Amino acid sequence: MNDAIVLDIAREGLWVLILISAPMMIVGLVVGLVIALFQALTQIQELTLVFVPKIVAIFLTMMVVLPFMGATLGVYMQRVVELIVASG
Repeated sequence: MNDAIVLDIAREGLWVLILISAPMMIVGLVVGLVIALFQALTQIQELTLVFVPKIVAIFLTMMVVLPFMGATLGVYMQRVVELIVASG
């Protein structure tokens, strides 16, 4: 396995990481912005008001996109294994 293949695997791994984490990050950002707007409008500065809805929203999002995450990681792992077998 040469350096170009290793760099290609690493680049693809970073792209897969971004793809599988993006839905949860986007939902966390949107929920955070909505809560921050709510806190600014009502002047309620409670810390637990931020964390609990974010955790619940991210958990629910993870449950919804779990099949996509598994499929994406499975395709990536098959590619890595094929490259290892082909170079061996």
